[in-house]
Amino acid sequence: MLQLTQRLLVLTLFVLFSTGLQAKTIAEYTAGMQKQAGFFDFYWDDKTGRVLLEVSDFEREFLFMTGLAQGLGSNPVGLDRNQGSDPRLVRFERVGNKALLYQQNLKYRALSDNAAERRAVEEAFASSVLWGFEAVARDGDRLLLDLTPFLLSDQHGIGQRLQDTKQGAYRVDSGKSAVYLKRTKSFPLNSEFEARLTFAGSKPGNHVRQVTPTPELVSLRQHVSFVALPEAGYQPRRFHSNSGYFAFQYRDYAAPIDQPLDQRFIYRHRLQKKAGSDEAVEPIVYYVDPGVPEPVRSALVEGARWWADAFEAAGFKDAYRVEILPEDADPMDVRYNVISWVHRSTRGWSYGHALADPRTGEIIKGNVTLGSLRVRQDFLIAQGLLQPYGTENVDTSKLKEMALARIRQLSAHEVGHTLGIAHNFAASPKNRASVMDYPAPLVTLENGELDIAQAYDTGIGGWDKLAVKYGYGESAADEAGFLAAVLDEAKQAGHRFISDPDSRAINNAHATSHLWDNGAEPLSEFERMLALRQHALQNFSAAANAPESPRSALEETLVPVYYGHRYQAEAVGKLIGGLDYDYEYNGADAQGFSMVPAARQQKALDLLQQTLSPEFLTLPESVLALMPPKSYGYQRTPESFPAYTGVAFDGIALAEAGAGHTLAILLHPERAARLTEQRARRGEGPGFGDLLDQLTRNAMDEGAYSGLQAAIHQRVNHVYFHQLMLLAHNSKAAEPVRARASMELAKIQHAIGLMKLFGDDAEGYKAHYYYQVQRIAAFLAGDLKVEASEIKPMPPGSPI
Repeated sequence: MLQLTQRLLVLTLFVLFSTGLQAKTIAEYTAGMQKQAGFFDFYWDDKTGRVLLEVSDFEREFLFMTGLAQGLGSNPVGLDRNQGSDPRLVRFERVGNKALLYQQNLKYRALSDNAAERRAVEEAFASSVLWGFEAVARDGDRLLLDLTPFLLSDQHGIGQRLQDTKQGAYRVDSGKSAVYLKRTKSFPLNSEFEARLTFAGSKPGNHVRQVTPTPELVSLRQHVSFVALPEAGYQPRRFHSNSGYFAFQYRDYAAPIDQPLDQRFIYRHRLQKKAGSDEAVEPIVYYVDPGVPEPVRSALVEGARWWADAFEAAGFKDAYRVEILPEDADPMDVRYNVISWVHRSTRGWSYGHALADPRTGEIIKGNVTLGSLRVRQDFLIAQGLLQPYGTENVDTSKLKEMALARIRQLSAHEVGHTLGIAHNFAASPKNRASVMDYPAPLVTLENGELDIAQAYDTGIGGWDKLAVKYGYGESAADEAGFLAAVLDEAKQAGHRFISDPDSRAINNAHATSHLWDNGAEPLSEFERMLALRQHALQNFSAAANAPESPRSALEETLVPVYYGHRYQAEAVGKLIGGLDYDYEYNGADAQGFSMVPAARQQKALDLLQQTLSPEFLTLPESVLALMPPKSYGYQRTPESFPAYTGVAFDGIALAEAGAGHTLAILLHPERAARLTEQRARRGEGPGFGDLLDQLTRNAMDEGAYSGLQAAIHQRVNHVYFHQLMLLAHNSKAAEPVRARASMELAKIQHAIGLMKLFGDDAEGYKAHYYYQVQRIAAFLAGDLKVEASEIKPMPPGSPI
């Protein structure tokens, strides 16, 4: 028994000494360790690979963020370098020798001097404890926390993202993960921590396989930031739906009963003038990543600098600058707004992300992430259109300038987001009035020649200047009156603001707000683009690619030419069942919205049906003859045309994908419901039944085509019948829409039943209709299930 007691005593002493909670002070415990002083002081224990955080002020609130310093490199997965999370307001709470990382719930507040009133709201809604830390040493109220397990956990949600994108089930392998000391630093206003996390998983998805050397082990670098709250004195500015800014929102339960609970303000930087001067107290400065190669780096600087004109127009002098990040500066330092250059395996989106105070909406740091392959997509588009390699003295200067012009615009666009400004997809109709729109390259056809000199605009637009004036302009006393005057100035100048929720989807109803479009009138612009596309396809040749490239690479150069109409087609589609409206407030004199006139809707329908015709979808034989199977050492990619034909180029499947895009626009369930309602309300215009009648007449015209056009006509029919089945089976579609789709299938079944389907079938129409009537019968009997994925998709178009 005595021996057992002695052993327990020895074990207890060992545990006490191993945890560091014996009589040692923090100074004694950290003796010989490397100290980093800053916003939080921390120590690096080189013997054990630990980060030890010293916490003394348990009342101090700060911002906690996660991000990625090393990304996956796959745009579809969306785990990119320099990606950041939204900030969370946190503090450490001490409970004996333990500390909790506590996140405050800022969605619900009581802005009141009454502490009991504030407490009532705080206790009514849940908060979140993000982590619990055991102290390894203590000096009075000062605790030394082992931060390492926290840093080596998946705080950014990487495993969940991989699972959500169907890339496999991954978890952090702690044995293959460690703190990344090179990027673990402390600055005056922020402390930064980084770790290389290895995620182990099985059955990795295709996107992970494409970019990871060992797909079962995915190593990324997770970044964790603790950031100081800004000093007091910032004045929030009220949000208005027409201001052009992102909305920062919370619910104030202390608001008077006759005032709204939900409070809305804009995100913006703190910018103030010096007393008696137009100069800024502290200018907004952006720094460009020095790792960007020339001439792209200069284009990024030039584009980002466009915003200086807006701040000058808003009454400021030298309030906004763009510079190259100095060698001794660290992009992690919260004091630097940074424009970063990010590489991926495929082209992908660029982002403008702002670190903002979640209490007020004040932007603390702007972080722009620009995808490096975007510049090459514009160069590729220009290749297919201009065919520059047809002579000995090849001149690609025009192509390069178009690509760089796009990069200037992209730089300005993403910086605009970090200034707090949202997308304005209604700007392009007014002479490209904003860099916050998504621009399509403006290509013109003059005297048989394509011209890209004006592909992209230069400088910010009139809308952008007024947006900056709203967000950053100063008024002497009456701020509400000043802001109202800015909004009125924008209205008088003919500017409109319509953003993402009303613009993005192909089913969207807004008649004016589109992505990747040009011109004030979508119908005339679409007709112009169809003529341009026809010219480009008729003249497409091997001169589109460099002589040293494989002939089979012409396929990827052809893709943006063949599908070049896709976004303008979406703009035209929005007129069908479309509405026109602004974000009017209740005091406005104007009516809330108007329906697109019936005649305009019918013209839009007629134009879109042209894109379903075999004449439109069939490639010239001269182009088809240029498309051999892939050269050895090369393979098809997501940027290639779809195919059923194995190694051979498929001149029919590309039409299937194009028709699928148009029919997805025309037969979208929400558009169909709007057509049904509009026809019922005004008794005229193309109703959903009229649309189906036109599509069915074209589908049943078996004698109009021969050869390849006949084969494409049959494939378009297949897509149409398939889309009808999807619509009839869609439980989210309105009942009259499903009823119409089902009835149309029955009508088609009956019409085919009247055909003589046996005998000579040189063009394959009889077999085609026989197969389709069998599918329709099985579907209507409940024996056939259809999926949207059964139709070949177009290669990705966005982002340009």
